[in-house]
Amino acid sequence: MSRVDTTRAEALGLGFDLDALRTRARSGEGPLFDDIRASTRAATDLPDLLALDTLQRRWSARGTETPPASIETIRVAWIGGVTTTPLCNVTDHCLAVEGIVSTRFLGDFDNAMAETLDPNSPLVEFRPDVVVYLPSERLANPVHPITAEDEVHESSISTALDEIRMICETVAERTGAEVIVANFAPTGDCEVGPYRSRALGTQWNYRRRLNYRLGMELPGSITILDRDFLASREGLLTCSSPRDWFQTRQPGSGRMVALLGKEIAHLIRSRKSATAKVLVLDLDNTLWGGVIGDDGLEGIELGPPSPRGEAFQAFQRSVRALRDRGILLCVASKNDLDRAQEPFRDHPEMLLRLDDITCFEANWGPKSESIRRMAEQLGLGLDSFVFVDDNPAEIEIVRQFCPEVRTVLLGDDPSEFIRKLQAGRFFEPRTITREDGERAEQYRREAERRTLRSQVTDMGAYLESLEMRAEIHDLRPVDVPRTAQLINKSNQFNLTTRRRTEEEVRALLDDPDHPAFTIRLRDRFGDHGLISVVIGEISGDELVVDTWLMSCRVLERQVEEVALATIVTIAREHGLTTVRGIYRPTAKNSMVLDLYPRLGFAVAHESEDRREFTLTVD
Repeated sequence: MSRVDTTRAEALGLGFDLDALRTRARSGEGPLFDDIRASTRAATDLPDLLALDTLQRRWSARGTETPPASIETIRVAWIGGVTTTPLCNVTDHCLAVEGIVSTRFLGDFDNAMAETLDPNSPLVEFRPDVVVYLPSERLANPVHPITAEDEVHESSISTALDEIRMICETVAERTGAEVIVANFAPTGDCEVGPYRSRALGTQWNYRRRLNYRLGMELPGSITILDRDFLASREGLLTCSSPRDWFQTRQPGSGRMVALLGKEIAHLIRSRKSATAKVLVLDLDNTLWGGVIGDDGLEGIELGPPSPRGEAFQAFQRSVRALRDRGILLCVASKNDLDRAQEPFRDHPEMLLRLDDITCFEANWGPKSESIRRMAEQLGLGLDSFVFVDDNPAEIEIVRQFCPEVRTVLLGDDPSEFIRKLQAGRFFEPRTITREDGERAEQYRREAERRTLRSQVTDMGAYLESLEMRAEIHDLRPVDVPRTAQLINKSNQFNLTTRRRTEEEVRALLDDPDHPAFTIRLRDRFGDHGLISVVIGEISGDELVVDTWLMSCRVLERQVEEVALATIVTIAREHGLTTVRGIYRPTAKNSMVLDLYPRLGFAVAHESEDRREFTLTVD
């Protein structure tokens, strides 16, 4: 078996050959880590994942290949009313192949209440980064006869919900951990037949209602492990195993345990990572059937009555929904510009219009160059981009010349396009804020600002003409989701690139030793929204700038000076004498290398991975 390229394996949906991996491991033929990682991503059955875990551990123990550098070391606690082995083994393995080392705490079976309420329990003393809570199945079973009034069943659901909420919130408060709580998988039993949907007291409706209220009523800082969705997607009978439940209290069949382990690992990995920001679209045979340059407006396949035409239209609808969530849509097409834009202007079945596209590149050059121009124009890194195309040759060119860009090969069946794009999980938000829905419009306004700037020769006059107004606020509860979002996705104007979960940001609200503030900006073209976050740490007589980040859309607007003035004001209010700024270099934040010296700070310390600067408050 040849070495698997993980990016290509994901793009083309390649499987794996476990026997070949074992043979290579026995012979000492390496490197093997990339292949084990790619195989883990492709595996869907519990025996395969456990075998890959064993293979990875044995290969690591041989020491013949240097393991990939760990992205993070985390402490994960497992509590609840199910047996968590081998689920935790699967999760640990799926994390390990991505470079994340997990230390675990296993709570006692169905003892989450006691472990949570005791402030000195082993769970609290473990100080986990993440708590995975799988509530007891008893909470999802109706406690009253099926004929009882709906209000009676609703009251029982409220009691179950209160218990789950109390455990989640208490764990988060006492440990500072991010909590992942599972909802409940539906049962596949016929029970009372068609009547199952007509009464709240049936097992089917009771669980549906409890799951709905869990999603709607738990705080946004608590992450839902959606067993309901996973079981429904895979098949209820496939995912359930009464024998495994009664014998060992497993949370489902082996297939379900595999799905849960991979999903939990995904949730843990993504808790401090940003979603992709830009979707780059091909046109011909991607947004419509046929070639616009050859077939003309009347000849392309789009919309009813053609089944393929409807599938292309459905894909456009899905893409437009991404735009409504704040994902920027761009076009990279080998076409004449006017011809490529014609369907956007004139085709009655076209759901996407020119106003939906942030960057439109139609030319005869390589699409990799078009994407690089988009990245420069938008001020975003290439790793923020996802490129989709039906042509494997175009995918390969982008892979080779823009390896940071994630790619999806759509193939030739438009009915599968939506599923293939969503399978990459590039655009799954942890939160959706008002600013997300306005992002495309913000970039359009930024284009107007650039046009104005190109017409004005004096920078001072340009800034004055923008009529800018900044709003500075201490960190407020309403700003926590957007603040956490910015902290975890900002890379360029970010002095320390320290990531925080939403729960960690929320904890700052009541922490007097960590003053934090946000800046919003608007001008005569519109509202930029929340564009800057600063978090300080009081240490002795110093205010240490722990986090300072800003949206690149507002560079050279003097927001840096406004932020510094606020930092100094906070230091004075606390009677501090010095502001200490920290710069940790990364591959993406070189633009702020000289920020502190430019603002008048003196160099206090320099090393390869850290520079410190000081400014006297006086």
